[in-house]
Amino acid sequence: MDATEGLRKTFRDVPACRIATVQPDGAPHVATRWFVWLEEGLYVATRQDDVTWKNATTEPRVSAVIDRGREWVDLAGVRLSGLAAPITVEHPDLRGAMTAFHEKYRTFLADDGFERLTASVPALAFLRLGSGDIDSWDHRTSP
Repeated sequence: MDATEGLRKTFRDVPACRIATVQPDGAPHVATRWFVWLEEGLYVATRQDDVTWKNATTEPRVSAVIDRGREWVDLAGVRLSGLAAPITVEHPDLRGAMTAFHEKYRTFLADDGFERLTASVPALAFLRLGSGDIDSWDHRTSP
């Protein structure tokens, strides 16, 4: 197992990541979003009418953080930085990510949850962050 695969497994059950984008005036914008991390990249869910989407389509440099733990000895995280590729849900390349997304969040959106999600987020889309710069930390394994 390579290091990236190990990180994907470590953080696959974390419900949300934080993604930073660059606003038109150069200021940072950070938002919490649902995600799935597959071999081909980190897929971050957002709305097409959202600031995160608009920023990434204008300036694709982004950084995402996924972390877990509350106490110092339990903290672990990963930061991924690179260029985001905006992908709408209709795009055929998104089939695997959409399947993984539905599987991951199935319990969050039980019963009529996905219907309510699609009604309230009619322009769901994803930002794919491919293999870029990855840093991680794990205080659980520190001496």
